[in-house]
Amino acid sequence: MNSPASDYQHEFPVNEQCVYLNHAAVAPWPLSASKAVAEFAMENAHRGASDYPRWLTVENRLRENLATLTGADRAEIALVKNTSEALSFVAYGIDWQPGDTVLISDEEFPSNRIVWESLQNQGVIVREVSLSGDDPDAALIAAIREGARLVSISAVQYASGTRMNLNAIGAACRATDTLFCVDAIQTVGINPFDVRACGCDFAMADGHKWLLGAEGLGFFYIRKPLINALKLNEYGWHMVEKMGDYSTKEWQPASDARRFECGSPNILAAHALEISTTLLLKLGMEQVEDAVAANIRYLATGLTQLGAEILTPDHSLGRSGIISFRIPGQDSTELYQKLMKAGVICAARGGGVRFSPHFHTPVSVLDRGLEILKGLI
Repeated sequence: MNSPASDYQHEFPVNEQCVYLNHAAVAPWPLSASKAVAEFAMENAHRGASDYPRWLTVENRLRENLATLTGADRAEIALVKNTSEALSFVAYGIDWQPGDTVLISDEEFPSNRIVWESLQNQGVIVREVSLSGDDPDAALIAAIREGARLVSISAVQYASGTRMNLNAIGAACRATDTLFCVDAIQTVGINPFDVRACGCDFAMADGHKWLLGAEGLGFFYIRKPLINALKLNEYGWHMVEKMGDYSTKEWQPASDARRFECGSPNILAAHALEISTTLLLKLGMEQVEDAVAANIRYLATGLTQLGAEILTPDHSLGRSGIISFRIPGQDSTELYQKLMKAGVICAARGGGVRFSPHFHTPVSVLDRGLEILKGLI
């Protein structure tokens, strides 16, 4: 039986050009997504916006794909510029009171820390929960039970690869009437993700990592009962209920998540992301997850044989697309720079080197990466 990597290898010529192990940063596009963007650009050059209505059908299909990938209703999905913008919608849409507490982890990417810290001048308390123990979910849940207005957690931590039990965290939030926000950028497109199952109120992700899309376009999920409750901070022609009725003086925000889209959509990026999300859905997220897990286990074995210290905790190893490591006695930043120079595209994160293969990454690429690493150490 062919693996997903072999079935879709023609879509990823990057694997013939370099050892690409950096999907947790910026992913290469599938060839079909690149083709769709090129065709869109040529169409624009030759016909301008003559076919604008067709462009909007691409955007509509993308919304449907993102709703399917997240288990949401289409009306709960807004197309946004990036994760940080969506986090800001939440942070500045809530009516905070002095003394309100926001819980985050001590491993969050700056986007999921800075936005909450910016509320401290309103009297909001930001509390970091350590994930360093053997049961990070239990530590976070214990903090939730102590009291908080909102919990904002990355589904997978960007440096360590720690994967959180969102269903358990969501249950604790519901039991304590705590708002639950999920930065899903390191999980959507690689792991099955269901906003209903985990009970989150908000979720967001860029499209340029595991979703295999372009930078500058992502999604914001907001649970339907909260759509009208979250205060708006951006306004424009696109976010009104009667979008396209330019002459009317009376307006009101759209009744669905489109109210968070103030202006013109990123149609170019939508052409790429619609194709890549269609590819992922066609393959199936369970198969994607299994393929990535197999790649991570393969790397873990090879890295251990080379004497590496695996920094990704055992409880999460193989449960995300991230494996971080260091070589004892070697500077990880210098090793990362040498790997990059040798054509192994990776990242320096959390005091180590981070590898992040996707489902399409063949074993031959993993072997090349391990062989280059062996030569460097």
